[in-house]
Amino acid sequence: MHELSIAMGIVDIAEKEAKKVNASAIEIIELEIGELSGVEIDALNFVWEMAVKDSVLENAIKKIDIIKGRAKCLDCDTNFDIKNIYDACPKCNSYLKGIVQGKELKVRSLEIS
Repeated sequence: MHELSIAMGIVDIAEKEAKKVNASAIEIIELEIGELSGVEIDALNFVWEMAVKDSVLENAIKKIDIIKGRAKCLDCDTNFDIKNIYDACPKCNSYLKGIVQGKELKVRSLEIS
């Protein structure tokens, strides 16, 4: 389950940022997670409490913004929504595409007390 290592990485980021401003706790953490990132949100939520125990995130409110998958066809230049990395272009059925968004996995903001 790689979601535990992802959660631990998020904790590490939060700890470093809190240390920069001498904060002892973070009130709110906002994450951006793309539909195509490979992160299972339910699994991340399952391991979250264990990962944040005794950290600056222990009592933080976690907000997750899901970023929809978008791609651009390399054959016909159509921009389209995708749910899976292997989806074809709806206009020309080509599988050649560039992912425009949906692979994000980042800490967007921290609200520090």
